[in-house]
Amino acid sequence: MAVTRESRAVERPLSQIDRWFDEMWRNTISRFFRTPSLFELRDMELMPWQPMADIEETDEAFIIRMDIPGVSKNDIHLTIDNNTLTIRGERKRVGSEKREDYHMLERYYGNFQRSFVLPSTIDENNVNAEYKDGVLTVTLKKKEEAKPKAIEIR
Repeated sequence: MAVTRESRAVERPLSQIDRWFDEMWRNTISRFFRTPSLFELRDMELMPWQPMADIEETDEAFIIRMDIPGVSKNDIHLTIDNNTLTIRGERKRVGSEKREDYHMLERYYGNFQRSFVLPSTIDENNVNAEYKDGVLTVTLKKKEEAKPKAIEIR
């Protein structure tokens, strides 16, 4: 098989993905079988991160709570487009930029993005967001016709 410029361009991203999976596997397995050194330098800043979220449904609304401690309120952006809520932001590094100053890097830094497909029962004009103590709470109110109604028996 002849290796062309195009096939090399495809191989690079695929081999990079393979390396990422190998590295994640090694890191996961190594946590169970060895004790990390105090001076081991882990490179968590190179790993992508996704904040964890809970989604609760009440009669009135859907409520999304997302843990994003250490992120400034000004670095969080929410959009709704085509029934999809997208939350994106950035956790900026605090401390020295020089790697040689660190013994361990375990916290995630950089950009994140989460998208949630919303049911058609959401009123896109009635969405509230609050950020307090590192938790983003997004309340997506339901349309009036989607709320449960009691039916009177005659």
